[in-house]
Amino acid sequence: MKKKMKIRKIINNLFFLEILRGLALTLKHLFVGKVTIQYPKEKRKLPVGYRGLLSLLRYDNGVEKCVGCALCEAVCPSRCITVKSTEIEGEPLKRYAKEFYIDITRCVFCGWCVDACPVNALAMTPEYEYAVYNKRELIFDKQKLLSMGDKAFPEREKPIEAQHLNVAAFNTTRKWLPPHGEEGR
Repeated sequence: MKKKMKIRKIINNLFFLEILRGLALTLKHLFVGKVTIQYPKEKRKLPVGYRGLLSLLRYDNGVEKCVGCALCEAVCPSRCITVKSTEIEGEPLKRYAKEFYIDITRCVFCGWCVDACPVNALAMTPEYEYAVYNKRELIFDKQKLLSMGDKAFPEREKPIEAQHLNVAAFNTTRKWLPPHGEEGR
């Protein structure tokens, strides 16, 4: 058993079999087609589930979708999202995000904030080309996020009241509908 190991080691050392195996692997890849993309001129096709920069979305009437619930802030593993919400004047049951900030330098692009949003106000854009000289420019505010959402998702959905009319009975903005529970009176 030891003699076979010694003979095998001598043959490997004499004929440089490891080097020949490495050269064979190199020659095998030498005649394969190119895989390099000339980046600025050629863009790479992104996969369907690609998670790029975060954006805020609007309804088709221009109203922002975010209700300021801060679930995205709570679920974020890197704590890069900050949401400050407030009530709409005259409508105490409705809230909106007064301030929304995200620090892209801390974001890990996991998509948990998008999954946690109950009104689908957040989306990951296919944008990956965002280079700046000053990293303070990578702290996006609400207006920047809304503009990125408008650019990446030009088709918008209708407000929830227009999609599901039974929800309108709980909406305080529709004054002509009776309050919940007073239909039979």
